Amino acid sequence: MKSLNEDLKTGNFKQIYLLYGEEAYLKKQYKERFIKAMLPEGDTMNYAYYEGKNTDIKEVIDLAETLPFFAERRLIVFEDTGLFKSAGSEMADYVSDMPPTTYFIFIENEVDKRSRLYKAVKAKGHIVELGAQDENTLRRWIQGLMKKENKSMEPSDIAYFLNKVGADMENITKELEKLFCFCLDRDVITRADVDAVCVTQITSHIFEMVSSVAQKNQRRALDLYYELLALKEPPMRILFLMEREYRILFHVKALMNQGYGKKEIASKAGVPPFAATRYMDQAKRFRPGELRAAMEEGADIEQRVKTGLMTDHLAVELFIVKHSA
Repeated sequence: MKSLNEDLKTGNFKQIYLLYGEEAYLKKQYKERFIKAMLPEGDTMNYAYYEGKNTDIKEVIDLAETLPFFAERRLIVFEDTGLFKSAGSEMADYVSDMPPTTYFIFIENEVDKRSRLYKAVKAKGHIVELGAQDENTLRRWIQGLMKKENKSMEPSDIAYFLNKVGADMENITKELEKLFCFCLDRDVITRADVDAVCVTQITSHIFEMVSSVAQKNQRRALDLYYELLALKEPPMRILFLMEREYRILFHVKALMNQGYGKKEIASKAGVPPFAATRYMDQAKRFRPGELRAAMEEGADIEQRVKTGLMTDHLAVELFIVKHSA
């Protein structure tokens, strides 16, 4: 991201940018900043936007070959086209010899680094992956947003806030806006304020439920299950998410036993870096046999529900009761 910020600061733009990864908030922010920096305000004559997998490449090339209208450059933005996974050969041939007055910005979720288009963009432009941010980065970012609003929050309460709302930056901004409005007449935001207005992400809810099962706190585990039902979450989706948590914990425990550190565990288990510590702490409460048994039983319950031997509500409740006893 430093290189992107440097280009925006100096105005020395690459002819092609590829921004990809799972963090939608960062992709959106950089897309808007580049459009604003590369074109005069209100210039619609030299800007074009294409979205989706049905992008007409011949139409794009015809437009790209057109000289900009009384401007330095023509900018074309592509979003979620899938060109970096398939059908990008024609575009790969074109970008190698495109006019110097035309600039491309590609925004994608996933890319195939072996594709011809990826290699062509890498040779001529700049590629940046915008993935999930680690805890320290999110903390600093949140503190910066709070400073702009003349607010503050204790570091431990920021960690609590992140555990509650998750690591998605778009969701974090929405929850922070709610906090700022709720604490309009106060400078310090507390944990009580977070509980009062912030919505717990379902993944955090499931994590807490599995944690309660691990601690044999049956009442709390069932209370959380009933809360999810009240929020109209289907029982089989709850079971699926619980099984997912058990799979992650099983994987994390195996990696811990192999001597991997937090950073490697986060990467290999596919969890946000800031959540790796929570998973490592929770994995210590389980024996590998317990985790394997929970996963196997989850699959068995799913089969029973599908064949009509049990109702979904009761099946998931009995699963929680058994493993938290």
